[in-house]
Amino acid sequence: MALYEHVFLARQDVTPQQVDALVEQYKGVIEANGGKVGRIENWGLKSLTYRIKKNRKAHYALMDIDAPAAAIQEMERQMRINEDVLRYMTIAVEKHEEGPSAMMQKRDRDDRPRRDGDDRGPRREFGDRPPRRDGGFDRGPRPDRGPREDRA
Repeated sequence: MALYEHVFLARQDVTPQQVDALVEQYKGVIEANGGKVGRIENWGLKSLTYRIKKNRKAHYALMDIDAPAAAIQEMERQMRINEDVLRYMTIAVEKHEEGPSAMMQKRDRDDRPRRDGDDRGPRREFGDRPPRRDGGFDRGPRPDRGPREDRA
């Protein structure tokens, strides 16, 4: 049997209990066709990048599946029929990830790069450079060109 990761999006109108019922329904389809469902994660209600069937949000759910291709085809067929399922995607994988998925890992605020520029080094101020004749700031000589000629 092959290994799959399956994610589906349910309408924003359904309750989390109904999403759990959908997961159990599709888990039953997989098991009835000779497969097994491993890890199940509900990622919750998240905003969509664009509207899908007039929905701006959706309930996301992930399932790790070990099943024959026929079981996946039957599950996807039933998802196409169900109007509560907006989108789904099944991907064949070499092996399932251990531990929580990337969506469930809560990143610590200290792990992110700083936005105030502290990690970039000291900033230069405008007063650090000599002023030009026209009021701008001189960046120094350009090595790829000769001296600048005044043009009329």
